[in-house]
Amino acid sequence: MISIVMPAYNAAGTIRDSIQSIFAQTVKDWELIVIDDGSKDDTTRILEELAAVDKRIRFLKNEKNSGASYTRNRAVALARGEWIAFLDSDDLWRSDKLEKQLALIEKHPNAVICYTASSFIDDKGKSYGYVMEAEERVTYKMLLRKNLLSCSSVMIRASVMKNIKMPNDRMHEDYFVWLTVLREYGEAYGVNEPLLIYRLSANSKSGNRLRSAKMLFNSYRAVGYGFLSACMLVFRYMFYSISKRRKIRNCDN
Repeated sequence: MISIVMPAYNAAGTIRDSIQSIFAQTVKDWELIVIDDGSKDDTTRILEELAAVDKRIRFLKNEKNSGASYTRNRAVALARGEWIAFLDSDDLWRSDKLEKQLALIEKHPNAVICYTASSFIDDKGKSYGYVMEAEERVTYKMLLRKNLLSCSSVMIRASVMKNIKMPNDRMHEDYFVWLTVLREYGEAYGVNEPLLIYRLSANSKSGNRLRSAKMLFNSYRAVGYGFLSACMLVFRYMFYSISKRRKIRNCDN
């Protein structure tokens, strides 16, 4: 069984479509742990409605807004599956996403983490022509240069994820986790098909360049790099990130 982790905050405009993309999966043996992080819109009502019609949905609420890291950690601690998959409340999966990741894992029984290529849409759901491809294998050194593992594409062994905490929202918490995992376990495996449909938002943490740079710096420091090394890694990463965003925008259909 796969435990799907979804934090939700003021996601009424997108979360129904995100969960419908889970319902559409060809793999049916899953549970969805979705936690409302103090939403002020109709997110709670939508989640209560969906949970009432499908018992695989485990819907919880935080007592107060606590951030994505806390919310994901809480959901991971409750997960009952052998694997944990992440899906943000504004992203979408293709219907064969989980199926193709499980097929990849069968080929690599020692794998602890895998991910997929990504396609992109804007706030209104309009598709871009650009696809961020997935490498067959990603090493720690490769990941230092650029975060190839989009959080909503990742599937990771629960036994591994339960021993790692996403630290805080002052850094790219998922990137910190992937670096920590690859440093210990060696590599991630990729499905080079755009099974994740990633929604680009100007209001996201990565959309603000200065904020994103500070979060990257904190991420590199958290995994053990000194001040100067972290600065150099941030510069290299931001160059890649800006280049990627330009490619996406230039492929606007």
